[in-house]
Amino acid sequence: MDATVRTTVIKNELHRCLQGARSSVLSRLDGLGEHSLRRPMTPTGTNLLGVVKHLGMLEYGYLGQVFGRQPFERMRCAEDGSLSHNGDMWARTNETSDYIIGFYRRACAHADETVTSLDWDTPGSVPWWNEGQRETTLGTVLIHILDDTLRHAGHMDVVRELIDGRAGTDHAALGDEQWWRGYVSQVQAAADAFDDTP
Repeated sequence: MDATVRTTVIKNELHRCLQGARSSVLSRLDGLGEHSLRRPMTPTGTNLLGVVKHLGMLEYGYLGQVFGRQPFERMRCAEDGSLSHNGDMWARTNETSDYIIGFYRRACAHADETVTSLDWDTPGSVPWWNEGQRETTLGTVLIHILDDTLRHAGHMDVVRELIDGRAGTDHAALGDEQWWRGYVSQVQAAADAFDDTP
């Protein structure tokens, strides 16, 4: 297999993995209302809809703008200066969940066009990276966005479980509620065996 064929195979496999990660992201929103989707669930304000908004902006940026393909739309936080203050990590009251989810889907479709139309080693430039480190390739950016999406999908798993107990996998296959209570008690007892309180 020559180098071009090999890199095309790698690109296509990473793209397939990214598409799977995106599906996981969207599945974490299923069945929740506006309040639950927006509610901050960690001390740093992590919320499901904000993560989706952030990921949509990453898709438009890394797999669009970096390769000279401007986004079809821009979020207000990209225009008003609030991006540097986590403006992409929460949904404003005028940004409905339908709008944010649609934004993410459109950003992914835009990104897919970039991935399918360019070669693995196509050069790009990331204007928000440090001077002297901005030049990159489609392959590097594809790995970067896959890593970001998978990491945020993991955050969303935990946030969703905090909201309504729904885990990312079918945890019912392991046991019923009583089994899970026993399991959590066992894990807690193991943790309690260590006292590291200052």
